[in-house]
Amino acid sequence: MRVRTTVVGATALLLSAALAGPAVAAGPATDGHAATRRAIEAVVRAGVPGVTATVKDTHGTWSTTAGVGDIRTGERRSTADRYRVGSITKTFVSTVLLQLEAEGRLSLDDTVDKWLPGVVRGHGHDGRRITVRRLLNHTSGIYDYTTDEDFGRRYFTKDGFFEHRYDTLTPEDLVAIAMKHKPDFAPGTSWKYSNTNFVLAGMVIEKVTGHSYATEITHRIITPLHLTATSLPGTRVTVPRPSSRAYSKLAETATGPTYDVTTLNPSLASSAGEMISNSADLDRFYSALLRGKLLPPGQLKEMKTAVKIDGVPNGGYGLGLLETKLTCGVHVWGHDGGIHGSTSVAVTTADGRHSLAMNFNGDWTGDAAAVVEGEFC
Repeated sequence: MRVRTTVVGATALLLSAALAGPAVAAGPATDGHAATRRAIEAVVRAGVPGVTATVKDTHGTWSTTAGVGDIRTGERRSTADRYRVGSITKTFVSTVLLQLEAEGRLSLDDTVDKWLPGVVRGHGHDGRRITVRRLLNHTSGIYDYTTDEDFGRRYFTKDGFFEHRYDTLTPEDLVAIAMKHKPDFAPGTSWKYSNTNFVLAGMVIEKVTGHSYATEITHRIITPLHLTATSLPGTRVTVPRPSSRAYSKLAETATGPTYDVTTLNPSLASSAGEMISNSADLDRFYSALLRGKLLPPGQLKEMKTAVKIDGVPNGGYGLGLLETKLTCGVHVWGHDGGIHGSTSVAVTTADGRHSLAMNFNGDWTGDAAAVVEGEFC
């Protein structure tokens, strides 16, 4: 799930020094993370209310915060903050489907129509021509429901959001929005990010297993890895404590009023982005994934087989997994995620031994890439 707001640089709203304050480290901070800390401080100077981040590497765990979790009270962010992770949910969904493939319960080359007959139809969409693999690597051509104008007015503008923030939407509702539009391209002929792909992927999990994608993620990933801060809230509108407030401009701008958007019904994101977690859990998940603890070698290789993205020479998209080559030559794997008032990134090295996860509690500014570069380069 990606919030439809314009992300800009340091011309965005700046908090006062009294609110922002200096970065605060927890745990054995070392000079090795000095560049990371400077980049996080710059994010707050650029207007993000607060940041929380945790690094796990061969030297141990290092956590830091900067800025505030509550603009009204000045309460600081916590290194244990839980937050909405948005599209990071996609890697969890993809992992479950790859586990099901390893168990022989489906093939990535099955058509969507095999599992969801008649669901992907209309205005040129045809689930008989789209495979599960093409859902997971965004080469299906299926229209992204979040770019529908009516959906945008209802959930991403101030008036619409405050009227509809607690609406419950089913996966079928979200797919139906996409089916009102033409496909972006014929299956397999291009690449374009579409949240509809992963709503359908969640529906496939339920069809194959007889259980919701949330149940399968909990049983297969959250419980075995002891991800105690990670949950799939369904229609629950609150974020468990400890947590911070989440803020948005609710407009495609980095100026103007800032609104508290902490409570919302995450069914609008479904299996494309409803999950809640914290930085330590995300580090643990991506480290376990890249170290082969969740998938057999064959499935992990498939997940890491990335499609090139036009205009992004240093990155590619696998199966619910982003690959990025940093300026220093280091390759990191992971995902980013945005949902109202929350911008998150979680990445790890190919061997899973150096991981970073972080969250901004604002969705209109902040250079996450600079933080990643600071940590790994």
